[in-house]
Amino acid sequence: MNRQYFGTDGIRGTVGQAPITPDFVLRLAHAVGRVLKRSEARPTVLIGKDTRISGYMLESALESGFNSAGVDVVLLGPLPTPGVAYLTRAQRASLGTVISASHNPFGDNGIKFFSAQGAKLPDQWELDVEATLQEAPVWADSAHLGKARRLDDAAGRYIEFCKSTFASDLTLKGLTIVVDAAHGAAYHIAPKVFHELGAEVHCIGCAPDGLNINRECGATHPDALVQAVREHRADFGIALDGDADRLQLVDASGRLYNGDELLYVMVAERLARGERVPGVVGTLMTNMAVEVALRARDVEFVRAKVGDRYVLEELDKRGWLLGGEGSGHLLALDKHTTGDGLVSALQVLKACARSGRSLAQLLEGVDLYPQTLVNVRLQPGQDWKGSRGLPAAHQALEQRLEGRGRILIRPSGTEPVVRVMVEAQDAAVAKEGAQQLAQAIQAG
Repeated sequence: MNRQYFGTDGIRGTVGQAPITPDFVLRLAHAVGRVLKRSEARPTVLIGKDTRISGYMLESALESGFNSAGVDVVLLGPLPTPGVAYLTRAQRASLGTVISASHNPFGDNGIKFFSAQGAKLPDQWELDVEATLQEAPVWADSAHLGKARRLDDAAGRYIEFCKSTFASDLTLKGLTIVVDAAHGAAYHIAPKVFHELGAEVHCIGCAPDGLNINRECGATHPDALVQAVREHRADFGIALDGDADRLQLVDASGRLYNGDELLYVMVAERLARGERVPGVVGTLMTNMAVEVALRARDVEFVRAKVGDRYVLEELDKRGWLLGGEGSGHLLALDKHTTGDGLVSALQVLKACARSGRSLAQLLEGVDLYPQTLVNVRLQPGQDWKGSRGLPAAHQALEQRLEGRGRILIRPSGTEPVVRVMVEAQDAAVAKEGAQQLAQAIQAG
């Protein structure tokens, strides 16, 4: 059975259009509540959200849907997605619910869920919810309706958790940090985390109005952070996305570091402390320079499909702890059960503080290979895999790369597009090779 509503990261869409409407969200919560009650007599669900104006409407719908199934609700207010995951586990709740569309603009929103352990739920659970959605609702009578309350210190509890992941023998005193919270869920949390660990903090993207989340700020638009770091002569700039599970980092020179580089720094810090790192999981898009550098240090590297969900699945399967994506979704499973932009930032800052070295110094010898990405739009019914010229073009480019680069051709899951990515030590080779493959696909 295929999932109708759930994608790779919950249910997401444009507010006011199916399925992100209050009536559907109420039915969704009711169905989830019924699934929970099959294994628990009186479940409790936490609900957190980002700062989109639509969060008020969807929060009310979720609350009503859960209560109507006899499920108690705890409202957390604006809180990062990983904060909801943490509190679900800490509060021994049955389920965590997040209202967010992550890095999308304010007109979008979504719903995603965490298990009682603060982890993403399996496909079968989502299929059970979708099957229950097709059934007629079973409204609880008045004596068995759920109740709702608010956890007033949710933000404070999560702040203390984030700080606990930073080494107790280290401090951020003497550092100036610019924090860009994307006008999102961490606007009132991220500045306090770094300030309470000793840093002087300057804020941008920390004044949400319900409409400005991710607008020209945050991890997906780091130009504002680069400029602010230079203006304040800061040591670091930290950019999160709307729900704060993604990280981009800037150093004092204004140089931007992506998730691939930060993942390497996290691994290198553990190796420097004598910890064993058996392996690391990246994705099909992880830069080859990072793979080469890790293998040179006898750290196995495995690629998962694009998406932090698949990185997590691969880590769980292998019993490893560290993984991530170039977009800034980073996982340190001995620190948290899910990707967390704040926790990841603290792991990188810990590496700098403990070594006394800059990010640039920690990444000496890890020079990212240039990547060229070309989107090839397909004609209706076009079988791109049957392209006559593609095999020859692919083979010729592989011979030219001589093992010092990569070719990745994959169809989009949401539109009639094939994405062609070529990575090479020489930028001109990457660009020319990607264009040749794209032309072969277009020629059919």
